[in-house]
Amino acid sequence: MKLKKIVPIAAILLFGLIGLESCSNDIDDSSQISTLTAEVDDSLQVSTFNAEAAANDSKSNARISESNGLESVNLGVAGDFVILSKSGITSVYKSSIIGDIGTSPITGAAMVVDCTEVTGSVFSVNAAGPACKTTSATMLTSAIGDMQTAYTDAAGRSNPDYLNLGAGTIGGQTLLPGLYKWTSAVNIPTDITIAGSSTDIWIFQVAGTLDMSSAVRVTLEGGAQAKNIFWQVASAVTFGTTSHFEGNILGQTGINMQTGATINGRMLAQTAVTLQMNTVNKPE
Repeated sequence: MKLKKIVPIAAILLFGLIGLESCSNDIDDSSQISTLTAEVDDSLQVSTFNAEAAANDSKSNARISESNGLESVNLGVAGDFVILSKSGITSVYKSSIIGDIGTSPITGAAMVVDCTEVTGSVFSVNAAGPACKTTSATMLTSAIGDMQTAYTDAAGRSNPDYLNLGAGTIGGQTLLPGLYKWTSAVNIPTDITIAGSSTDIWIFQVAGTLDMSSAVRVTLEGGAQAKNIFWQVASAVTFGTTSHFEGNILGQTGINMQTGATINGRMLAQTAVTLQMNTVNKPE
């Protein structure tokens, strides 16, 4: 009788032990799964963080490449003009000038321009000059002062991004946004491209003359705007026949356009501007 009672009890105890071991194994497996899941989650979070950080770095780099921090040149009242000169404007008929023109301190008699050539206003310091002139000596004095200030600003920019590019011969170049400096003359014998966005700035400092050969073109790409391009030139500027130029010229001496040359920009000269059947358009 005692043996019969012991056998069922032993069986129960055996099944209980097996159950406990199985439960223990299940707990261990569950713990391992939980640990593995946590590790996967941590890995995913790290990967996500790294991806977001990389994306932020990429955006930051894009912002830096899109804007190099170069500030525009403030033209002041001079920016209201397409041609502004201290010693005269002459034109061989017929040029097409879109924008206002003016001279100061020289008298309006130094503006040898026909009224039919100008789509805009002609400003003089006195009663002399073309029949369509408007006399505004005070405003012209301010414009000339701002022109000279702008020239000094552009010439004084330091730490150029490009120094003496092409040894002064820049034909065939694509010019990216930035500050350029040449310690001598600059020649453009073949076409060039100015490439960048609509908010990018270019400042070109030229210590000598600026000469562009006949039939050569400056082309804008990527949304680049002529109003954001500044050519500060210490000596004479000459554009060859049927050439095309882009940008604002801050000239310390004369600006000369040969027959059929065109410009989308401003000519702001501390001496004279000469035209020969040219097209001059003020950029907006």
